[in-house]
Amino acid sequence: MDGHWIVLGASSAMARAFARRLAAAGCQITLTGRDTADLARTAADLTLRGAVDVAVLPLDLRAAPAALEPLLAHAAAGAGPVSVAVFAGSMPPQAAVERDPGLLSGLVADNFTGAAALLLAVAPTITARGGTVVGVSSVAGDRGRVGNYAYGAAKAGFQTFLSGYRNRMARAGVHVMTVKPGFVDTAMTWGLPGLFLVASPEDVARDIETGLKRRRNVLYTPWFWLLIMTIIRLVPERVFKRLSI
Repeated sequence: MDGHWIVLGASSAMARAFARRLAAAGCQITLTGRDTADLARTAADLTLRGAVDVAVLPLDLRAAPAALEPLLAHAAAGAGPVSVAVFAGSMPPQAAVERDPGLLSGLVADNFTGAAALLLAVAPTITARGGTVVGVSSVAGDRGRVGNYAYGAAKAGFQTFLSGYRNRMARAGVHVMTVKPGFVDTAMTWGLPGLFLVASPEDVARDIETGLKRRRNVLYTPWFWLLIMTIIRLVPERVFKRLSI
């Protein structure tokens, strides 16, 4: 991991853990998100940990593509490889989305369309100068489940986008890795019922770094979620629709 890394959704626990690894590698880092005060505190920490330079740019993916111009100009202004790590996302309760379908548009922008617009717009810079793309999705995108199918649908869309984007960018020698975490100990999952085998953000960040070194296309983290989701995908629909999972 080297060069300039742009981290979307940098206030998330997973993003902070990954950014610390970038700092230890001496990378240039740009943190983006809505909470610039929080990002400034993270930037100070990353500087102490060895980052070459850390910038903070406000970004609301719900306002994409119009809100992307400052970030795109910032990425194009430098020299050397430009990489992007997408950790942006939100997960309102499924029951809340069912009560207020208006929440769906924001959910989809946070988890799919906002990041996709950025990746499309920054592609010429990455292909010209080299770089890497990490797109953090979720195992929730592998199959629609009654407890979070709105969130899962957005993540499924992002996963499909990343699959095609990987195909496109590979022609320029750019590695694109889709990351599918299971349950992770973050603010998004705090207090949710039924969680099991919960991973730490640091574990996920370590797996992402290892996956990049091995040039993995799709990474389940922790690894056993590949087995779990393979089983879940194989359950016949006539049975699956009666399950509360």
